[in-house]
Amino acid sequence: MTDSGSLSGPRWYAVQTLSNQEAKVKKYLDKFIEIEGMEDSIYEVLMPTENVTEIKNGKKVQKTRKFYPGYVFIHMNLFDEDGKILQKPWYFVRSTQGIIGFVGGDRPVPLKKEEIDRILAQVKEAEGREVPKIQYEVGEEVKITDGPFLNLTGRIDEIDPERGRLKVSVSIFGRFTPVELEYWQVDHMDDQ
Repeated sequence: MTDSGSLSGPRWYAVQTLSNQEAKVKKYLDKFIEIEGMEDSIYEVLMPTENVTEIKNGKKVQKTRKFYPGYVFIHMNLFDEDGKILQKPWYFVRSTQGIIGFVGGDRPVPLKKEEIDRILAQVKEAEGREVPKIQYEVGEEVKITDGPFLNLTGRIDEIDPERGRLKVSVSIFGRFTPVELEYWQVDHMDDQ
C-alpha cells in the first residue's frame, strides 16, 4: 500500500463557510446526507459552540457562540485506497450553498488526531455549561458607560455573576462611594 493510501477511511476535515452560514451549512448537510445516500461517506457534521449568557436590562439573555466562526468539521471518507478523491462526497460537500471549500483546497488535509481531540473535548466541556460573556475581576478599574455616573471610572469591589451586577467604588466629590451597576453599564478600561 502506498503512503497516500493512508488517507482512506473516515477522517475529520475542516470546511470553510461564508460568514454566519455555519449553522445553515450544518443543517443542510445533516438533512441531505440521507436523502442523497451519503451515509456511507459522511458520518458527522460538527459546528462546535458554547452557551454564553449576558445580562441586558436586568434580564439574563442566552446566546450561542461558535468556537470556530467560519468553519464546520466533517467526519467523512474523502479518499479511496489509492489516495484519489472520492468524487461523490467531494462534490456533495463542495456544492453545498454557503461552503467556500475544504481547508487544503483541492487536496484537503485531514485534521491531526490531537486537533480533533481538542475540538471534541471543547464541545464536551461546554455541554450544559453557561459562560458569562464578559469577565471582570475584583480590583479592576472600569469606565461607566451608562446611567447617572456616565464617564466616571471606578474600581470593582464585588461581583455578583448570578444577578449580573457589580459593586463599583466611584469617586464622587473626593469620596469613594459604592455603586451597584449591571455588567453592561461598565466597560474594561483597555477597551476604550
